[in-house]
Amino acid sequence: MKAMGLSPQTVERVSRLWGKSAARNGGRTHLLLGHLLDTAAVAGVMWDRYLSAAFRRRLDEVSGGRGRLWFMWVCGIHDCGKACPAFQAMDAAEAAPVLAAGLRWGRLPTDRRKMWRHDVAGAALLKPRLVAEWGSDEAAGWVWPLVAGHHGVFPSVRGIEPPHREVQGRGAAWDEVQRAVVDVFTRVVGFEDMADVRPVGALRKAEQLALSGLIVMADWIASDSRQFLGLAEADLVSFDGSRRRAEVAWDRLGLRGGWRDLPLPRDRLEPLTGRLGVTPRASQRELLERAWSMPVPGLLIAEAPMGEGKTKAALATAECLAARFGFDGVFVAMPTQATSDPMYEQVLQWVRTFDPELESQVALLHGRRRFNAWWRAIWEGGPRPDGAADGCGCEDGGTDPAGAYDDFGAIDEDADNGMQCTEARAGAGSLPGADGPAHWFLGNKRGLLTAFAVGTVDHLLHAATRTRHVMLRFAGLAGKVVVVDEVHAADIYMRQFLVEALRWLGQAGVPVVLLSATLPPAQRQLFVDAYLSGVQGAADVHQLVPEPAGYPCVTVAYGVGGRAVAETSREAVPSWRESAPVKLSWLPDTGTDGKRVAEAVRDAVADGGVVLVVVNQVARAQAIYDELRGRGCDGELHLLHARLCAAHRADRTAKCLRLMGPLAGENRPRHMVVIATQLAEQSFDVDADVLITDLAPTDLLLQRIGRLHRHSGTRRPDAHRAPRVVVTGVAGGRDGVPRFLGASEAIYGRWSLLRAAALVTEAAGQLPIAGAQDLLPGEGGVWSIPADVPGLVARAYGSDEICPAGWHEAEAWEQWQAKEAKREEKATEFLLCRQREWASPTLEGLHYAGSRVPATEEQLDALVRDGDPTVEAVIVRRAPGGYRAYDGTWLGVHGEVDDDEVTDRLMGGTIRLPAKLTAAAQAELRPLPGWADRPWLQYQLALVLEEEDGTTPLGKHRVSYDDVLGLVEHQ
Repeated sequence: MKAMGLSPQTVERVSRLWGKSAARNGGRTHLLLGHLLDTAAVAGVMWDRYLSAAFRRRLDEVSGGRGRLWFMWVCGIHDCGKACPAFQAMDAAEAAPVLAAGLRWGRLPTDRRKMWRHDVAGAALLKPRLVAEWGSDEAAGWVWPLVAGHHGVFPSVRGIEPPHREVQGRGAAWDEVQRAVVDVFTRVVGFEDMADVRPVGALRKAEQLALSGLIVMADWIASDSRQFLGLAEADLVSFDGSRRRAEVAWDRLGLRGGWRDLPLPRDRLEPLTGRLGVTPRASQRELLERAWSMPVPGLLIAEAPMGEGKTKAALATAECLAARFGFDGVFVAMPTQATSDPMYEQVLQWVRTFDPELESQVALLHGRRRFNAWWRAIWEGGPRPDGAADGCGCEDGGTDPAGAYDDFGAIDEDADNGMQCTEARAGAGSLPGADGPAHWFLGNKRGLLTAFAVGTVDHLLHAATRTRHVMLRFAGLAGKVVVVDEVHAADIYMRQFLVEALRWLGQAGVPVVLLSATLPPAQRQLFVDAYLSGVQGAADVHQLVPEPAGYPCVTVAYGVGGRAVAETSREAVPSWRESAPVKLSWLPDTGTDGKRVAEAVRDAVADGGVVLVVVNQVARAQAIYDELRGRGCDGELHLLHARLCAAHRADRTAKCLRLMGPLAGENRPRHMVVIATQLAEQSFDVDADVLITDLAPTDLLLQRIGRLHRHSGTRRPDAHRAPRVVVTGVAGGRDGVPRFLGASEAIYGRWSLLRAAALVTEAAGQLPIAGAQDLLPGEGGVWSIPADVPGLVARAYGSDEICPAGWHEAEAWEQWQAKEAKREEKATEFLLCRQREWASPTLEGLHYAGSRVPATEEQLDALVRDGDPTVEAVIVRRAPGGYRAYDGTWLGVHGEVDDDEVTDRLMGGTIRLPAKLTAAAQAELRPLPGWADRPWLQYQLALVLEEEDGTTPLGKHRVSYDDVLGLVEHQ
C-alpha cells in the first residue's frame, strides 16, 4: 500500500478495517482486504474450472479480452461498502482497532428503516467513482447494481442514497480510506487503476443477472470460515496467499464444472447412435438436425407422440448445442417429483458416458430426493441399487437464512453466507473429498449451480420470480442447456413464469428445448414470442410461427443479425409407429361409490389383460379399489395416488414400471389392474391393454391415451389386440347437457371439459344418460392415434364452437376466460420483471417492491403454482410408552431417532396433506420433541395417529392412514 503513495496513516486505517468478525467467523477476525482478495481468488478458480466457455467468451468481449481479470475484480469488489461506519460499528470488539486508528463516527441510527446496509453502501461508494473515472454513465450504470445486489435484492438508484452522511462516513479520513480500499484492491488484482477497469461494452440485462449470481457464489465460498481462516494482521494478507487458499478450498469442497469445452461429436448422429445407443427415429433425427443447423443458440420445440423418444432426442440435442456453443451442463425440468426420479436415473446413465466421475455432479432437485436410491448411493455414500458396483441401471431444503433480516433492515454481517446444508450435515459429512459429490451445492438456493441437474419445473420457474437471490438460481441456468419436458403441463398461472423465464433465457443466449406431445398452437406461438422477446430485448415481439407440415414436428426460434427467425419442420416427419385406430366408448358415471367403473374393470380383465384406470379424485380411486378388492378381481390389483406416504408411493410406482414398463417382458402379468389418479397421466412409461379414464381436457385425455399400447412387442390377449378407451366421470343430463364429476369441474373448469366431451362425442356417439342403458360401455367409435393428436388439441383450444347447441358453450367460455384472466393477473405480482421495464438495460430497481421472501420451500412453490397451499407431515403411530414410525419401527418415548436408518424409515412416512387440511395442520401439528436434534426432522410436522383406533382429529376432520388405501378422511 505504501508503494501506491498512501500515507502511513491511511495504510494503518485500511489495515484495521474488518470484513468478518471473530464472533461470526470461527473465532478469527478476517480483515476486509483479505476477504476481497479471497473472493477475487475464488473467482479466478471459477473462471478456470467452472464457468462455461460461452460465458467466458462474453466476459472477454465486454472487457476487451481481459475477462478473467475483470471477473475477479467485479467479484472481489462486492464488499467494498464494508468500509463505512454503519458496518464497522456493528461489532464493538472489531470496531475498537478501527477507532484507535483514527476513524470516527458519531451517533448511528437505531431505527431499522434508517440503518445502512453494506451492499448498498458499496454501490453508493462506487457509483460516483465509476462515472467520474470511466467517463460514462452507461458503463457505470450496469456495474454498480452488481455490487448493490450481492445480498439478493437489486435496489433502485434512489435506494442507494444514504439516510444521512454519518452512516456512509463523513470527513476526509473516511473519503480517503474508502478510496484507498478500492484502489489497493484494484491494483493488487492486476489493473493499473480504476480507469483501466472500464469495460469496452456491456452485458445484456439477463447476462448481468447471471454474473450477479456468480458474484454471490464466489462470495459465499470465500465466506466459509472453515476454508478461509481469518487473517487479522495486514502483513499476512496477500493475493498469492488468497489464490492458494482458493485452490485448496475448491478442492476440499469437491467443486467442479461440467463438460469443460465439450468437443464436437464425430458425426451428426453420434450423440444418438453412439452416446445413447439408439437407432434414430425420424422425429429424433429431425430435432438433432435442427440443432446442428441453428447458427446461434436458440429455442427448439419438439412435438411428437407419446413414447416417441423425445427425451433421448433432447439429451442428444443438448450435447450438440453444448459442444457447438460452449455450454457446460444441462438442466432437465420435469412436471412433478414422481417424473423427476426416473429422469434423474436416465440422465445419470447418459452423463457417465462422457466421464464416469461426472455422475457425482448430477443433482436431483426436489424435496423427496432422499428416497431415491441412486441419489442416496452417490450423494450420501449408500449402497448402489440392486448391488450395482458402478454405472446406472436404468432444493433446497432447510430454513432460509435470508430470513434473518427483512428487505429494508440492516444486514447482519453476511447472514446469507456459510449456509451449511441439511443434507451435508446429515449425510456424508461437511468436507467431502474432491473425488465425491460437492455437498456445497446442496445448500439453500444452490441446486441449479451443479453442472447437471434434474428436477421439477418449479426450479426453472423460481428463476423468474422477484425473490431474494433469484440471481443465484439464474446463474445456475445460464451456463446450461435447458430442457423442459411435458411443457404443456403448465397451466395459465405457471405459464406466466415459464414465459418470463424464456424471455430471460433468450436474452442470456441460453439454448432451450421444449418437449410436448399435445401442445396447443397458441402456446407454441407464445413460447416462441417470449424467447424472441428476450433475444430482441423488447416486450412485444411477435414472429409468426408457420403451420407445421405435419406431426411430429420441430419449431426453432433464434435471433441473428438483428433479425428474429421462427421456423417449423418444412416436410412432414413420420412417427416411429403408424397411426392406429383407438376405440372410444362412454361409461356414464358420476358416482363416488366406484361400482360402475369396478364392473367395467372386471369385464375388461376377465379374459386377461392389463387395465389402467385413471380418475380425477383420490376418494374415487380409493372407492374403485375398495369395490374391486371387496367383490373380487382377477389378477394383481394396485392403487397409486398422491395421498400415499413417500415409501408406499415409491414402491408402488417402481412395481408398476417393472410389471408394465418397457422392460417388463416375461414379468408382465396376465391379469393386472392399476387404479391411479393424474400421477399416471404423463412421464409414466407403462403399457396398458385397456384404459378406463375420467374425462379430462383434451390434451390431458390424449396424454392418458399415451399409456395405451405404448411399447412395441408387448404380448396381449386376443381380446385386447386393438387399443380401447372407456371414458367415464361424466354422464348425459335429461336436457342433453353433460354432467361432470364435481372434482373434475373444480380442477379443470367447465369449458375445457365441455370441449373434450364434444370431441369424444364425435367419435363415441351421444353421451348416454346414467342409468338409462346397460351397465357396461357401448361400442363407440375411433380416433386415429397419433395422427389425430395435433388436430384434436388445436380444435379443443381453438376459437370455433364445437359443442352441440344447448350445451351453453359461450357461457362456459366467458366464465373460464374471466377466471383465467384473474389467475394471469395474480401471477404478474410475482414475476421477476414488469413488462414495461423489460427493455431497461440494467438490473437497477429490479426488486422494485422489495423481494418476496418465502419462509419455506412450500411457500416458494406456492409462488409459481396457483392453488391452495399444502403441507407435508410425517405419519407417526402412538404406542404404549412412546411412538412408532408408520411401518412399526420403534422411535422412543419422545419420538427419539437413534440413527440414519431409523430416520429413513420414519421419513418414508412423509405424506402431503390435502389443501383443505392445511390450516388445521399448521395450527395443530408440531414436530415430536425427540426430533429437535435431527436435521432432517427438526422442522417436520408429525401426524400422530392414536393407538386406539388409528385416527386423529385435524380441524373439523378426522383422518387415518391405511397401508393400502393411503390417507383416508372420515366423516
